[in-house]
Amino acid sequence: MKKSYFISVILLSITLLSSCNKKKDEQAPPPVMTYKVVQLSKSNTTLLAEYPASVEGITDIDIRAKVDGYIEKIYVQEGEQVKKGQLLFKLETQTANQEAGAAKARITAAQVEVDRLKPLVDRNIISDVQLATAKANLAVAKSTYQSIVAKINYASIKSPVNGIVGSLPLRIGSYVSSQTAEPLTRISDVSTVYAYFSVNEKQQLDIMMHAEGKSFEQKIANMPRVNLVLSNGMVYEQTGKIETFSGQANSQTGSFNVRASFSNANKLLRSGISGIIQIPTDLKDVILIPQNATLELQDKRIVLIADKENKVKAIPVEVRAVPGGQFFVVDKGLNVNDKILIEGVGIVTEGTPIKPEIVDYATIINPEKIKSTN
Repeated sequence: MKKSYFISVILLSITLLSSCNKKKDEQAPPPVMTYKVVQLSKSNTTLLAEYPASVEGITDIDIRAKVDGYIEKIYVQEGEQVKKGQLLFKLETQTANQEAGAAKARITAAQVEVDRLKPLVDRNIISDVQLATAKANLAVAKSTYQSIVAKINYASIKSPVNGIVGSLPLRIGSYVSSQTAEPLTRISDVSTVYAYFSVNEKQQLDIMMHAEGKSFEQKIANMPRVNLVLSNGMVYEQTGKIETFSGQANSQTGSFNVRASFSNANKLLRSGISGIIQIPTDLKDVILIPQNATLELQDKRIVLIADKENKVKAIPVEVRAVPGGQFFVVDKGLNVNDKILIEGVGIVTEGTPIKPEIVDYATIINPEKIKSTN
């Protein structure tokens, strides 16, 4: 009996000891984890606002027939560079030539009649009315002949400008007229090209308010030169100049049409291509943060900072993206010397105590420059 009682006491003691150790384990705070943070300071950067654009030559002229007829000859190829006045197409003129011969014969007959009646009028044998009628018939005959000659000349279709030939949808033997919907071709002068794009009302105000100058014209003249990103992702070698804004916003879209010009001496750019206009804005003394140091929560952008007690705090911020997809410019929400988390974002919860490991701000904002100096 004593032996049984002794064993029970030992088991009870072990149970109590185990329970006490378990409670101590439950009450022990979790270890404070180390996370990298960066202490913010100001730096400089350039923002690039991007807008889809369509490119056209300074002149894009549809070539159409002024007279009816069948295409007899085509003198150019698609993409060929032509000069002003160069022959492009020839329409058949057989019927018109026959009409011109008949009209010329009528002129001769009318002239003979005038010559016959003139001396008779001079001798008062006939009245002036007959001579006047003959002269009118002569004028009509000459006018008819000149119209036919003009029609024959219009059958030779020439380029009105220097430029590059577009597509040639019609072939020899096709019937054309001034009413044909599809043009014979299009001649584009691409020595200089225009890039057309649209901006909304807010964007237009931002652009104009940041431009130097007092008047609208001065602001346009002082705008920075713009880039044209081509469809293959390459930036065109020549920068362009914004020349015009539309006088009023489109009543349906609320947007303004903008035109920028680019020199195109090598004829690399062709009319009808698309691209993206980049308008640079230089910013000085702004706060930059890595994009991957932020979170999107519903419609807000959130940054995690370490407060004075080294506890995580979520801060909503207003930002603008820096070209390249790596950084944001902070417009509102953060201050110089704030310590933001650059790791554990999305894992660490607000209120969690951390041990901050401060990383040099310069290595985060310009890693390539730091790498090259090492």
